[in-house]
Amino acid sequence: MRYSQLFLPTLKEDPKEAEIVSHKLMLRAGMIRRLAAGLYTYLPLGLRSLRRVEAIVREEMVRAGAQEVLMPLVQPKELWEESGRWDKFGKELLRFKDRHDRDFCLGPTHEEVITDLVRNEVRSYRDMPLNLFQIQTKFRDEIRPRFGLMRAREFVMKDAYSFDVDFEALDRQYWNMYHTYTRIFERCGLDFKAVKADTGAIGGHESHEFMVLADTGEDQIASCTVCKWASNIELAEVAQENGHLVDRDTPEADLKEVDTPGVKRAEDVCAFLNVPIDKLVKSLVVQTDKGDVVVAMVRGDHELNEVKLRNALGAEDVRLADDETVRRVTGAPVGFAGPIGLREGVTLIADRAIQGLKNFVVGANKADAHFVNVNWARDVGDVVFKDIRNITSEDVCPECGAPIEIRRGIEVGHVFKLGTKYSEAMGATFLDKDGKERPIVMGCYGIGVSRTVQAAIEQNFDENGIVFPKSVAPFDLIITIVNIKNEQQRIAGERLYEVALKAGIECILDDRNERPGVKFKDSELIGIPVRLTVGKRFEKEGEVEVFYREKKETKTHSFDELMDNIEKVFDNV
Repeated sequence: MRYSQLFLPTLKEDPKEAEIVSHKLMLRAGMIRRLAAGLYTYLPLGLRSLRRVEAIVREEMVRAGAQEVLMPLVQPKELWEESGRWDKFGKELLRFKDRHDRDFCLGPTHEEVITDLVRNEVRSYRDMPLNLFQIQTKFRDEIRPRFGLMRAREFVMKDAYSFDVDFEALDRQYWNMYHTYTRIFERCGLDFKAVKADTGAIGGHESHEFMVLADTGEDQIASCTVCKWASNIELAEVAQENGHLVDRDTPEADLKEVDTPGVKRAEDVCAFLNVPIDKLVKSLVVQTDKGDVVVAMVRGDHELNEVKLRNALGAEDVRLADDETVRRVTGAPVGFAGPIGLREGVTLIADRAIQGLKNFVVGANKADAHFVNVNWARDVGDVVFKDIRNITSEDVCPECGAPIEIRRGIEVGHVFKLGTKYSEAMGATFLDKDGKERPIVMGCYGIGVSRTVQAAIEQNFDENGIVFPKSVAPFDLIITIVNIKNEQQRIAGERLYEVALKAGIECILDDRNERPGVKFKDSELIGIPVRLTVGKRFEKEGEVEVFYREKKETKTHSFDELMDNIEKVFDNV
């Protein structure tokens, strides 16, 4: 591709709409342009990177035994009602009616559609195992689209679905996909971790997320510094601690109510009462999807984990109660809730880290008041203790006891064991070897293809622009003619360009009538891994400069040497 003919509208300044580096660089490098909130047009450069990631995904999925299909984006309401997700999925599901007043949605995922396909075609155990995948546009009506392709409403996704006769076979499919994803992200040149994760709205029994490590990631992941344990913060189990044991040597002090006028925040309460924050218990009033009211308690310096709480309660959803519910349950405004004196019927659940506390502080369920010297058995009564808090960097690995670290990550892939959640709901069955009808056992495996492109940029950039891994760069090589009006330079550049194309190298020839500095800056902004420069050195010595974007190294090769073997410029990439 000749740069003079390439549609590549670069920007000198960071766009105001962009918040993170990768979003800024994709806009500045002319890869994407915003149409509306969460909707982007892929320009030639962006589309080429997208296609390269797609190619890697497709090759590895086929290698793993999966077969490609393509399903409609528009899905009928009836399928979603069968699975029970039409009402449960929430407002991210964009619903609409056609001209015949029939209800449809834009597919955010395709479990219902693929299950419908397979239930009509698969009859016998002989038809399985089966793994079908597609690479297709999805739509989720995000309440707050942001960060470019990271949280867009419309995005490109690879979703695969496996169908097996039993859970043992599903386990083989699951780990096959796990290792396939590992190969995919390694080929994309990404620094990533696979972590245990919550199944969320998709449902199922077990899942892992594949996280690209980046400071701007929306997710937090905990990982061991010694062994291979890693988990999304939502599911990261906190190891049992000595602090969970009751301190039997400390005598119980008398319970007292203390005025704390206008003091609500945990840190402020501790400062006011002159007590350490690990002696304060925060009480949060929550409601489940079934309408149950629960008071969940964690230590003052810990954070409640809603996913763990939901799982501990056996609920599908939990949320913080509104102000009216808090006042009805506690008799006090938000900020003064505690476990003593609540109305009957309220469940009390507390984190294990506070099980051994004595003489601690809680809200008094009265405006501007707290209780001090609280003790569980004497003052509170029946409490269920569970792991319901976020793990912290002060905790240890639950598997080997070594220190852990907390890092941020960008989710680019997710694998699920769905089991029979959808097959039972939608009647997808098969006849086993004994002629007995049984539900198909399913798995689900997704990769955010467009998100992977941006995640690669978020992890690979410098002060000059993008530093693409070679495997996902839009072009492998850019040949820069310093002075296009110089016939000797122009002819040499053209010859190198023809040789590169014949060698199957994806290449740009920068044949613009621009200053050398402009050309060099543009090549670094768009992140092409290797740049050949044909300039005065060629005229004087017959040599071409080879610049390696990632290493910021420059080497020289003779023109004749490159004409004979231009592929050698990639030996140092």
